[in-house]
Amino acid sequence: MFALLFAALMPAFAPAPPPAPAWRTPFELDPARNTTATHAECVAYYQKLAAAYPGHISLREAGPTDCGLPLHEVVLSADGDTDPVHLRALHRPVLFIQNGIHPGEPEGIDASMMLARDLVQQPRLAKLLVGVTVVIVPIYNVGGALNRNATTRANQDGPASYGFRGNARNFDLNRDYVKQDTRNARSFAALFQKWQPEVFVETHTSNGADYQYTMTLIPTQPSKLAPALGAYLQQQLLPALYKGMDQKKWAMTPYVDFAGETPESGMQAFLESPRYSTGYAALFHTIGFMPETHMLKAFGPRVRATYDLLLTILETVQRQAPALLAARAGALAAQATQTTFPLAWALDDKPSETVQFRGYEAGHRPSEVSGQPRLYYDRARPYTRPVPYTNTAHPTATVGAPTAYLIPQAWAEVVDNLRRNGVQLERLAQDVTVPAETYYVEDFQTVPRAYEGHYLHSKVRLRTVGAPVACRAGDYVARVAQPAARYLVETLEPQATDSFFAWGFFDSILQQKEHYSDYVFEDLAADLLRRDPALRQQLEAARQADAKLATSGPAQLEWVYQHSAYHEPTHNRYPVARWLGAGELPTE
Repeated sequence: MFALLFAALMPAFAPAPPPAPAWRTPFELDPARNTTATHAECVAYYQKLAAAYPGHISLREAGPTDCGLPLHEVVLSADGDTDPVHLRALHRPVLFIQNGIHPGEPEGIDASMMLARDLVQQPRLAKLLVGVTVVIVPIYNVGGALNRNATTRANQDGPASYGFRGNARNFDLNRDYVKQDTRNARSFAALFQKWQPEVFVETHTSNGADYQYTMTLIPTQPSKLAPALGAYLQQQLLPALYKGMDQKKWAMTPYVDFAGETPESGMQAFLESPRYSTGYAALFHTIGFMPETHMLKAFGPRVRATYDLLLTILETVQRQAPALLAARAGALAAQATQTTFPLAWALDDKPSETVQFRGYEAGHRPSEVSGQPRLYYDRARPYTRPVPYTNTAHPTATVGAPTAYLIPQAWAEVVDNLRRNGVQLERLAQDVTVPAETYYVEDFQTVPRAYEGHYLHSKVRLRTVGAPVACRAGDYVARVAQPAARYLVETLEPQATDSFFAWGFFDSILQQKEHYSDYVFEDLAADLLRRDPALRQQLEAARQADAKLATSGPAQLEWVYQHSAYHEPTHNRYPVARWLGAGELPTE
């Protein structure tokens, strides 16, 4: 009886036969497994799949990229349905996979081609689509994929040739999720907002230490998610992924980032801000994963490990769909009553857990180039030992949310970004003056060299002024009580790590437009001090508090100017006001 039952069950557990030659990818057709598909080969492969299996897979253009070729979107579903509104109504989670943001790290490109084929050709895997919709961006950085070479990934073992990290305008797209300078990022945002996925995966290859693992994983930092969603990620989803990869014979570890020279000095989580894919996804209560295969492992195993991880994520999402959907619904419900929002984060000072890490012993020997000591890892001396791991974070800056932000219509680029990312905006139907809070930028720091096309600001210090704010008909109102609240707050609060102010969208307010001739203003300043004893007392107090001011005539003259009606009120005044609910906003 047992033998008959076992024989009946065997087909369900038997390994799938290899694909027919006509359906093998360029990676599979290469006996050395050291080939990754070109952009043209990748698109053509999905076109062939979509033509052969229209009831399960579709391919369509999803907007422009900087190089002139379109971004593509692949949708896999059990019944060929590609309407995100309809699919959400069926309570099917969406798994969104994006590949080739760095085309020199192409494992996901090839793994996703094979996974899409297997999902439509293998009945056992096709059943996964009954409960989950899969969306794939075959190659995100199209321009970088066209810029093919064999040398720019100097530390990487294969493939034989690959694309380049920068896109057609030399932007690193994994720093462009908030500022969206590129057409690629703008097309992605529209696609992401259309699907509003529960889980987002972006495939990568790591640089760094040598160790035994082929696959490492960066998840969204659980501390940065709403409690219900963070708990689900930490307690259910991640353990299932690690177990699933173990069962597929791929030991997996958290992404290998560490403070010292080698991993045993103590590993630490990658604390992604919204400029990165997983940080951006978290703003919309989407769990993000960034798989990082190990650059020093051969390309073939890296592709297979990526395939198995994507399949494991899909299997787990399908199995845990009710818990995932409930956790995300809980996160959205909690946000509806949230009044305080974090704006910046830091890892905790002490490790929160221990990882049984499989590494290699490290040492130093003289460099053949310089003769100086250099680090090396000895693969003949593997080890497994406990390594402290810091995997919790805390907010370093928070803000009480206003009822709404008031955005002058002059700042069209900011408005376009907000709209593109799902922010609901209203427009004032008439001129109105309402009580509100306005920020003045007191101080900030700026990087000395351009970073991704901008001079990034940080350590922003603000002065808040409560006063009536005059708004014009056509200005924008962005109420915080909406699904995109986290994105809205973290982009419009200047002190946030990746705010629009930090990225330089408002730099024109930092330049003074009018000033004075000192020999003329001397008489005017003296008259001001004679007529305003309180101002004279403030100047005297400032002299006593600042020795440099006390000994500098020009500095004192500037002080009087800055504290007079002659100083232009828009200098350093952040133009987006915070409306706290007083008064009426006549919106269209």
